[in-house]
Amino acid sequence: MFKRTLGRSGIEVSALGIGGWAIGGPWFDEETGKPFGWGEVDDRESIAAIHCALDSGIQFIDTSDNSGAGHSERVIGQALKGRRNQAVLATKFGYVTNEETKLATGSNASREYIKSACEASLRRLGTDYIDLYQFHLGDYPIDLAQEVVDVLEELVTEGKIRFFGWSTDTTDRAEIFAESKHCTAIQHDFNVFIDNDAMLDVCERNRLASINRGPLAMGLLTGKYSEIVNVLDSKDIRQRNDLDWLTYFKDGVPSPKLTGQLRSIREVLTSGGRSLAQGALAWIWARSDVTIPIPGFRTVKQVTENAKALEFGPLTDAQMGDIAELLAVTEA
Repeated sequence: MFKRTLGRSGIEVSALGIGGWAIGGPWFDEETGKPFGWGEVDDRESIAAIHCALDSGIQFIDTSDNSGAGHSERVIGQALKGRRNQAVLATKFGYVTNEETKLATGSNASREYIKSACEASLRRLGTDYIDLYQFHLGDYPIDLAQEVVDVLEELVTEGKIRFFGWSTDTTDRAEIFAESKHCTAIQHDFNVFIDNDAMLDVCERNRLASINRGPLAMGLLTGKYSEIVNVLDSKDIRQRNDLDWLTYFKDGVPSPKLTGQLRSIREVLTSGGRSLAQGALAWIWARSDVTIPIPGFRTVKQVTENAKALEFGPLTDAQMGDIAELLAVTEA
């Protein structure tokens, strides 16, 4: 099994994790009524997919307390009954949702809220500790970040969490958390379309895991979506066109620019018998030995395909060079 170390924690994990955003099911923005989820889900299939991941040697499971307004955590908790010791469990806090109404109502990073959010996640996950607890507010004011760190260190002392990290795409914020003893990971956007050499440098210098959200570009790097036809659920966030950070899809249609780039690198990514998704994961592993991609999933089939990427391992230096050259041409 291809494994990596979860930052300075020393915890050994599979080089591939699974991300629980999509299995949370629908939830919506309170103000606009627009979706934050990926559409309807089948909890039985989600649980079977988690079991498939564990049986395949994938033990790193990542989610957040706002995914499905807590539903993702509940599903993962059900799946891990009797198997908690087989998983390294990560979740996030900071965004406030109402579990009954399925509405996102804002954000909160006060000391009292963080403590209560942690307790709520523990209950939903059916566990008495969280391996990795991550701050979810990626653009939180830098001058207030130390207050969050202090609360997280308290939770470590109390035994509620083992380690913590920040889900952020800015290196200055990552550097602040990196100064703390029990920070072990930074989660950030990262895939063949969106490189982030500066964040990798922060993680490598500070012995932090680089946990990669969006490793398959919200599904675009699977090659399953048409450039013209919108086939997505009306409750799928990829249908939206009002979020600046939603760059892979607009109105349910993949970015023409990115699909063009994908065509140019498809042959390299699929060389050696890999699927597109497996090639995209292999690119991430080849970029740095601290990377741990966490592709989302909703089905056993998706988990099975992604798990097979572990058998192939990283791309070669030559393949990485070819991809860099091809992408440079499309950017010109």
